[in-house]
Amino acid sequence: MDDGQSALPRLLTAAETAAPVGAVDVVAEHLRRRFEATRVSFLIVDLTGKTVVRLSTAGALEGGREAERIPMFGSVYEQVICTQRLYQEASGQGQRVIVPVTNRGDAIGLLELLLPAAAGEDVLEAVGEAAHVLAYIVIANGRFTDLYTWGRRSRPPTLAAEIQYQLLPPSLSCEAAQFTLCGSLEPSEDLSGDTFDYTLDRDTLHVSVTDPMGHDIDAALAATVLVAALRGARRTGAGLADQAHRADQALADHGHGHATGQLLRIDLTTGRAQLVNAGHPWPLRVREGTAEEITCLVDQPFGLSESAPHSYRVQDIDLRPGDRLLMLTDGMLERHGGTVDLPALLEHTRDLHPREVALTLTSAVREAAGGRLEDDATVMCLDWHGPQETERHVSSGADTRQASAERTRPW
Repeated sequence: MDDGQSALPRLLTAAETAAPVGAVDVVAEHLRRRFEATRVSFLIVDLTGKTVVRLSTAGALEGGREAERIPMFGSVYEQVICTQRLYQEASGQGQRVIVPVTNRGDAIGLLELLLPAAAGEDVLEAVGEAAHVLAYIVIANGRFTDLYTWGRRSRPPTLAAEIQYQLLPPSLSCEAAQFTLCGSLEPSEDLSGDTFDYTLDRDTLHVSVTDPMGHDIDAALAATVLVAALRGARRTGAGLADQAHRADQALADHGHGHATGQLLRIDLTTGRAQLVNAGHPWPLRVREGTAEEITCLVDQPFGLSESAPHSYRVQDIDLRPGDRLLMLTDGMLERHGGTVDLPALLEHTRDLHPREVALTLTSAVREAAGGRLEDDATVMCLDWHGPQETERHVSSGADTRQASAERTRPW
């Protein structure tokens, strides 16, 4: 095996020599040769978080087939995604090795290799490093091709769904020294325009969850105006109250009805958390194993200022290191969602990564609805580690101290 310090630049060069749509194929072939593997595959996690799609394989005999979609529940693929740790097993064909392809806690997919013999620690370490580099290659080339976007979708989206998906942040999960978060959206049959968003400044985390009125294309267009107004205000350095005001004004000015929403800002250096609630359900907080609602002041929904000008109130909320915060839309609470005991489920999943928690909660609501939601079910789960944390503890793109041991609930 080549020395890792010289091999990794060659890995990046291999990706750069190929077209964006072929970059992962070239990388897979490069890794097959480098590790003398009989087969190397890249599998991407789809948007549901319940399926992986085999997008690229080097060394396989078959060709020209449709991408293979594999349910994750109960599989070794799920185990690797949840634990963010390498898996290996001996088989009649050689040593099977699966490693996570992850960037800052965002579980992009998996790298699977079939090695000719039991791999030593040096080989396994090099495979892990290659998988980490592969995460950056997928992210970079995703700017130039729809291949990875296609792989992440279980079915062709409607026009409204296409708009809604484009409004979500590029990465649904994020790990930082002070926090870990993940959002999940289970769309209804007639999309209701739910969105969530987050971004990091140098010393501030911004989070939002929004829910426009209406369904299908009307809701998608309202969500577009709403998210664009919030992002535009945020990027100019506007405070929470001004962000809320601009969102309110944008919906009113463009005749897109109204929307509820919740805007959160956390100072990463002090831990101070502030919230604006525009007619939205109260968030939930898990502290020392107990889940409870955070009762807060509720202002009018966005989009009603044309008839009644309104000032949005910025309020402090109590957030301490070790807390888990859940922001959600009313689709998690109404109709079939009302049959799911969210506080109890939050307490039951306390030891899981926010990625697994978000998926478990939204999937529980879809399951209660028999697979057909009448309203979007959306959550944003945030673990607050505290301002005293200044560095991440990472291994190949993930903090394994925060990872889940296993998934606790079938889909």
